Amino acid sequence: QVQLVESGGGLVQAGGSLRLPCAASLRPFSRYAMGWFRQSPGKEYEFGAVASGSVGRSTLYADSVRGRFTISRDDAENTLYLQMNVLKPEDTAVYYCAASLVVADNLLSRTSSYQYWGQGTQVTVSS
Repeated sequence: QVQLVESGGGLVQAGGSLRLPCAASLRPFSRYAMGWFRQSPGKEYEFGAVASGSVGRSTLYADSVRGRFTISRDDAENTLYLQMNVLKPEDTAVYYCAASLVVADNLLSRTSSYQYWGQGTQVTVSS
């Protein structure tokens, strides 16, 4: 059974930082593109960032997080990370990691491209 488990969420003041790990039971982990999405109450899922799999090895960011968030992956440890700096109140959301076998980078901002999802971790940024 595939599992994606996010952690590291919490309450932080505006301007602060958090690092979210996502541990995955996928094999081989390196083959999957791994993304981060978020969802605020009453809103749709919003794409945040993706690190492509062994084909391509690129990263892609949403405009709303580019320059503040960094996605990375440790394929030896089967773990995805999201380093979030200069956090803003509008970053408050449940953050989800997701895995995809889609190789076309232009499709990886879509939730429909992902086959596996974690349960999410809450991030709350106070002003």
